[in-house]
Amino acid sequence: MFLKRIELQGFKSFADKSIITFDSDEIGIVGPNACGKSNINDTIRWVLGEQSVKSLRGNNMSDVIFSGSTARKAVNMAEVTLVFDNSRHIMNVEFEEVEVTRRLHRQSGEGEYFINKAPCRLKDIINLVMDTGLGCDSLSIISQGDMYAIADAKAVDRRALLKVAIGVAKYKRRKNKSLIT
Repeated sequence: MFLKRIELQGFKSFADKSIITFDSDEIGIVGPNACGKSNINDTIRWVLGEQSVKSLRGNNMSDVIFSGSTARKAVNMAEVTLVFDNSRHIMNVEFEEVEVTRRLHRQSGEGEYFINKAPCRLKDIINLVMDTGLGCDSLSIISQGDMYAIADAKAVDRRALLKVAIGVAKYKRRKNKSLIT
């Protein structure tokens, strides 16, 4: 499974529809300052369920919607679709290609989620990617700040990161959820 492309429109600095295509299992985003590298990272985390506005570098969720510039008006909606190659069926669905979409409307603040264009819940997206090692808080998405945090982490914090990396964290999450309900 790998990320084939990102389709985005109205998300942060991407006012117009943009398509970013990848052709490898490993992706690195490089470029000069202020070119949108962190915004691309944020798109992935956002679609996969990130709910922390602070993690998305904003003050409220509507900050992910393009807010305009001197040359452009603000837009009313942000939409991002992640398209995954699922030919090895790492995601537990029968589709060879899986599209995961998140949409947010500025006026209503309403958010929508889709898997292969079918409406779903955020919980459905989290469940879809949970066993793949992918998720908004997984080590499969590492930003520059995360690299520094890993290097400076205490041993107990590194151990927690390793549990996430090897897949133990998902079982702890399931256990804690079942104890609550």
